[in-house]
Amino acid sequence: MKIGFFDSGIGGMTVLYEAIKVLPYEDYIFYADTLHVPYGEKSKIEVKEYIFNAVEFLASQNIKALVIACNTATSIAVENLRRNFDFPIIGIEPAVKPAIKNCEEERKRVLVVATHLTLKEEKFHHLVKEVDHHDLVDCLALPGLVEFAENFDFNEDKIIKYLKNELSSFDLKQYGTIVLGCTHFPFFKNSFEKLFGKKVDIISGSVGTAKQLKKILAERNQLGKGSGSITFFNSGHKVDDHEIVLKYKTLFEILLDENQRSHVGH
Repeated sequence: MKIGFFDSGIGGMTVLYEAIKVLPYEDYIFYADTLHVPYGEKSKIEVKEYIFNAVEFLASQNIKALVIACNTATSIAVENLRRNFDFPIIGIEPAVKPAIKNCEEERKRVLVVATHLTLKEEKFHHLVKEVDHHDLVDCLALPGLVEFAENFDFNEDKIIKYLKNELSSFDLKQYGTIVLGCTHFPFFKNSFEKLFGKKVDIISGSVGTAKQLKKILAERNQLGKGSGSITFFNSGHKVDDHEIVLKYKTLFEILLDENQRSHVGH
C-alpha cells in the first residue's frame, strides 16, 4: 500500500522530500490540485470542496496513510477529514512552537510567512495564542511565492526583489526566526537567508510532519518495503508525460541545493 501526499500544487514536494529521507522504502502517490492552485486566495467553502474531492480520489487508490502537505488545507479541513476517513491523516502547520522556543530567551521576534487563508484561520490564531506569551509573532502573507513556485520560476533576483518589496515595512534585524508557513516557501529558503542573514533560523513544519508520519506507521506496524517510487496525479489525472515527471523530480534537486547552500558558513 502507498502513502498519499496532497497539496494544492507543487509545494507539497518539500514535505515529500523530507518524508523520503526518513522513509526511503515506501511508495508514494503525490496529488497536486493544479487545476485550482493557489488555495490561499480562495474562499474557505470553495477550498474545502477541492480538498474533499482530492482526498476521496486518494482514498480510492487504497492508501495506508495521507499527508496533507499544505498548511492552508490542514488549517481548514484536517479535523473534518479525520472524521470522514479511516486511514491516518497527518497535517502540517506553521512551526510556531519551536520558533517561539528559539526566540523567547533573547526576545527576538518571530516572523510567520504563509498564505492569506492560513493566517486568517482560527486554528492558526489559537496556535499562536497558546505559545506566544510575550507577543513576539508577526505575520505576513506572501502569495507571490506560490505563483513563482507554480510557474517553476526560481530566479533569485526576482524572488529577492519581491521579498524586499513585501518586507519593506519590517525591521529585519528584530527577527531571530522565520517560519515558512506554506509548503511552497522552502524552495526560496536561501533568498530569505540572503535578506535576513545567516544568524536567523529559517524553519518549516516539513521535518516534524515527516517524523510524525514515520512514527504513526511504525505504531501501526505498517512500515513499507517498497522501492521509493512516486506516482504523480494532477487534479485526479495520472501524470504520464515523462517530461512533466522529470520536471517534478527536479524540485528535489532544487531543495537539495537550497539545503546545501544554507549550511555553508553555519
